[in-house]
Amino acid sequence: MKQKTKKSVYRRFKITGSGKVTRRVAFGRHLRSKKSASQKRNYAKKLVISGRIARRIRRAMAIA
Repeated sequence: MKQKTKKSVYRRFKITGSGKVTRRVAFGRHLRSKKSASQKRNYAKKLVISGRIARRIRRAMAIA
């Protein structure tokens, strides 16, 4: 039987063209006025996830 996609995982993570798993940086959504400019710049970047966790995310997205 075909595996269903976990919609919550699909919204939180993206797969790059080369197959890497990326995610957003935490703590960057609100209370930004007290944070430094370098922190705010880093919140805009995407983090690459590797290893076993990336494999589990791909499996949950039915991309395995």
